[in-house]
Amino acid sequence: MKVRVDSERCQGHTLCSIIAPEVFEPSEIDGHSTVVKEDVPPELESKVVEAVNSCPERAISTF
Repeated sequence: MKVRVDSERCQGHTLCSIIAPEVFEPSEIDGHSTVVKEDVPPELESKVVEAVNSCPERAISTF
């Protein structure tokens, strides 16, 4: 599984980085998240799916 954050949609709610801090990192300035592990290891896939489903802006996608 791979994951991406759409920087245009992300509003900095930081839910993804709370759910999966191993994969998402919030900006210290505005909270917008970036992916630190685009290739998600199998043991973190369930956390990433939870982060995708929790994002109010639907800014996270997996493929």
